[in-house]
Amino acid sequence: MSPAPSTQPAPSLDVSSARRFIEETWDRSIVPTLVEYVKIPNKSPAFDRDWKRNGHMDRAVELIAAWCRARPIQGLKLEVVRLKNDKGEERTPVIFMEIPGRDCNDTVLLYGHLDKQPEMTGWSDGLGPWIPVLRDDKLYGRGGADDGYAAFGSLAAIEALERQGARRARCVVLIEGCEESGSFDLPAYVDHLAPRIGTPSLVVCLDSGCGNYEQLWGTTSLRGLVGGDLSVEVLTEGVHSGDASGIVASSFRILRQLLARVDDPATGAVVRDFHVQIPADRLAQAKVVAEVLGDEIHSKFPFVPGMRPMHTDLVELVLNRTWRPALSIVGMDGIPPTASAGNVLRPRTVARLSLRVPPTMDAPAAAKRLKQLLEADPPYGARVRFDYEKSGSGWNAPAMAAWLENAVGAASRDFFGKPAVYNGEGGSIPFMGMLGEKFPAAQFLITGLLGPGSNAHGPNEFLHIPTGKRLTGAVAGVLSAHAAARGA
Repeated sequence: MSPAPSTQPAPSLDVSSARRFIEETWDRSIVPTLVEYVKIPNKSPAFDRDWKRNGHMDRAVELIAAWCRARPIQGLKLEVVRLKNDKGEERTPVIFMEIPGRDCNDTVLLYGHLDKQPEMTGWSDGLGPWIPVLRDDKLYGRGGADDGYAAFGSLAAIEALERQGARRARCVVLIEGCEESGSFDLPAYVDHLAPRIGTPSLVVCLDSGCGNYEQLWGTTSLRGLVGGDLSVEVLTEGVHSGDASGIVASSFRILRQLLARVDDPATGAVVRDFHVQIPADRLAQAKVVAEVLGDEIHSKFPFVPGMRPMHTDLVELVLNRTWRPALSIVGMDGIPPTASAGNVLRPRTVARLSLRVPPTMDAPAAAKRLKQLLEADPPYGARVRFDYEKSGSGWNAPAMAAWLENAVGAASRDFFGKPAVYNGEGGSIPFMGMLGEKFPAAQFLITGLLGPGSNAHGPNEFLHIPTGKRLTGAVAGVLSAHAAARGA
């Protein structure tokens, strides 16, 4: 049961007691519920246009909301908020929770998401996106670490403080349903809930990564993303390759020419249009990360034998991943599988491009520039079109306040036994840029469980359970330190 209200000053967090409670809660309650969550194919709306009719989103919401409602946290209020867009269509739902503070009038916003990436191929025998498997302290399956655990971890951290009657700020927890689709529904919810959210002085996001499972990792920047389809058409229908090749240019070769306008096929270096000056403090952090991780920076990836990373300098690899643009081809149309590929010069090739852009670059402006580069002066007069489906700017954290730096360091030592490390992440969390603009005075703790081998978005994705427990404890420690620093 929750402790009764007291007129005495609330104590700070007892680390040993919190650790015991959190470990028991993960083992007895969080992991079994996450097992059920993994079973739900709750794909983000970009990958399931019929998400509402299929009902998987509602099942995931109900599972998480039921667990949260059952927590014995005094004053906890939970609402599943459902809004409609301008067309009268239902938006993806949001789970919104409010928890009153104890001896601290500030507000902390804790964020996560419950939608998932699609299945992807290549899962090992016995594993699958919707098949939860517990093995070697890991929970395999889609979405556990990205980012289904966030609601559970957030409330368990708050409950650890609750059980001790420890001081904490008012907490609001927001769990969205379309982060993997670019969070296009979220701005409407943030505006709708603004009076209830208030003005947080601290934002905690649990949707990021960690360089290893041995210490607490704070994310200081996120790259932006420009995604879209590049289409090259040369014929109205396919023709015999023996008849046409040498006369009609291959749509695939033209595609290669166009892509070479964006990145060097020999080095992968993207043209200067998409670069920014890297801040000095982020350069310094990259050097620390290279020292801490060493070859783990690249050895965590499943290279085929003989394959090498793109650079021998570890600092350069860190910067390539966090502050430099990079182009990936994530899908293609117009190309038959080899089993049914005849000797035909194909009429059309389409490639889905994913261009990661630096944290401080304006992604919509980058999307327009990318379109200009690709569509200008098409080779042989081919019909070339680039349609950008989404563009989201990245995020660069504000300068960290002394109290937060001290709190993160203490939390890492208390729950991981090692000092904290700060690094940029190569992926995107659209909500962070939105919050940075809306709450410019807020401090940010962006962290997560996506470490070596966890393979978010890919096959064999897993959640590292011991790190989940330690991270939950670290969040509790930071919440306690925040309340002490901000006062009543």
